[in-house]
Amino acid sequence: MKNNNGIELLDTVALADDIPERSLRRGEVGTVVELLAADGFEVEFSDDHGETYAEFALRKDQLIVVHNKGRGLRIAA
Repeated sequence: MKNNNGIELLDTVALADDIPERSLRRGEVGTVVELLAADGFEVEFSDDHGETYAEFALRKDQLIVVHNKGRGLRIAA
């Protein structure tokens, strides 16, 4: 499922900037687990053991798509 911003459900994304209030740093990788409004995405961040350490809504401008499923490089931010 794709919304009009080109980010799809289950895409792998990285943070474009630090989010200090969530103790997350630029470049941390998460997975889009829900498509929200036209510019919103629920993103889950998990550790190496698959344990979720953060999950919250982010805007398109806060994300960079890093896994493209063979579709060529696209930048979401």
